[in-house]
Amino acid sequence: MELIIGGAIGLAAGTVVAYLIQITMLKKRNEQVIKTAELEGEALKKEKILQAKEKFLKLKEDHEETMKERERRMQSLEDKARGKEKAVNQKLEELARKEKDTDKIQTELNSKLQANDLRQQELEKMHQKRVAELTKITGMSTEDAKNMLMESLKDEARTAAMVHIKEITEEAKLNANREAKRIVIQTIQRVASEQAVENAVSVFNIDSDEVKGRIIGREGRNIRALEAATGVEIIVDDTPEAIILSCFDPVRRELARLALHQLVSDGRIHPARIEEVVAKTKKQLEEEIAETGRRTCIDLGIHGLHPELTRMVGRMKYRSSYGQNLLQHSREVANLCAIMAAELGLNVKIAKRAGLLHDIGKVPDEEPELPHAILGMKIAEKYGEKQDVLNAIGAHHDEIEMTTLISPIVQVCDAISGARPGARREVVESYIKRIKELESLALSYDGVNSAFAIQAGRELRVMVESEKVTDLRADELSFAISQKIQTEMTYPGQVKVTVIRERRSVNYAK
Repeated sequence: MELIIGGAIGLAAGTVVAYLIQITMLKKRNEQVIKTAELEGEALKKEKILQAKEKFLKLKEDHEETMKERERRMQSLEDKARGKEKAVNQKLEELARKEKDTDKIQTELNSKLQANDLRQQELEKMHQKRVAELTKITGMSTEDAKNMLMESLKDEARTAAMVHIKEITEEAKLNANREAKRIVIQTIQRVASEQAVENAVSVFNIDSDEVKGRIIGREGRNIRALEAATGVEIIVDDTPEAIILSCFDPVRRELARLALHQLVSDGRIHPARIEEVVAKTKKQLEEEIAETGRRTCIDLGIHGLHPELTRMVGRMKYRSSYGQNLLQHSREVANLCAIMAAELGLNVKIAKRAGLLHDIGKVPDEEPELPHAILGMKIAEKYGEKQDVLNAIGAHHDEIEMTTLISPIVQVCDAISGARPGARREVVESYIKRIKELESLALSYDGVNSAFAIQAGRELRVMVESEKVTDLRADELSFAISQKIQTEMTYPGQVKVTVIRERRSVNYAK
């Protein structure tokens, strides 16, 4: 028991001693931390004081520099003010000198004016004296003498004026004729294009004569199908490596040429394929016509043209005027109009637009009983063209009165383009007109689907609708058309009228 008590006392004494030692160590550590903190605070304080001193010095230097700059500017302004003040003083002195000179000149002028007044009074007295003497000698009053003198001067002036006016008029006429000839000649020279007369045939080249047999087909069915689909006469003769396409309508010839090219390239040539290719080629040709119209307008710098008018411009490529290609003729007239309008100081864009559209009335397939100039004016009016352009189109063959300065320019340029050597051929135009009349006459009958004049107008093929026209009616129609041609038209030789009635039954297996 004593041992236990002694151990407990020893343990308690050890604990107290350890606690006292720990407290002593903590006090020493705290004193050391406080001392370190005091040293760091002192160092930081010194550093901040140095930074504050440096910033103060910097601000002081900036302030001093600003004050020096301000003093320099003030000095500069003072120098300028002194210079201006000196200049103003000099001007004031100069004005004072000029004022003195002006006063001196004014005094001299006043003295001269007084002398002139005295001289004028003396002259007036002398004039009155002479007038009195003349009145006494002639026995006429002053008014009578004045009137006589005025009448004499009027007659003399009138005579001189008439002579002068006559000379000016003659000179103006001479100059006007010379200037007009100069403008026309210069315009023609600046637009000197080659001329090519349109023909009624096209040559389709082939690689070998074996292709001719495939184009003709068994018993000629392929060539008949191609002629019926295109309305073009296809001549296969002994000409080596060539087939001739004959038709008055360039659109049909081009359609047949393109269709033949595609058929020969593909190799499959039979009636069903021919109809399919012709229909597809016709659509492609319409797209090409529209693109030609757009390209023409872009080349000429004509903007804002209605799409339908643009398409009609493209169709000009496949139309001819007395054998002259209509698109080439219209482009040439547009360029001629632009040059002539520029020479005369008129609106070049309007002139070029009117020149391009002046023969637009020749493009439509249907031909109403109207001159092409009036028809073209109505078409252009329908699609929103301006009045200047409409008058130029309608008046270029004097069907209506010219009301603008552009109209005579279009008329003159149309004549220039058509009058070039080799540009036109009258016979071709009359031939084409006769061929069109043949087709129009056949189309006027009920039940006729299409009509094609072939063999230079010596044969007329009429395609009728089998549902409307019987075999008996086809015979009657052939006779009626031939009699009408005989009584109403003038033509060389004879015209063979062939009425074709074909019935097709088509069904699809699905």
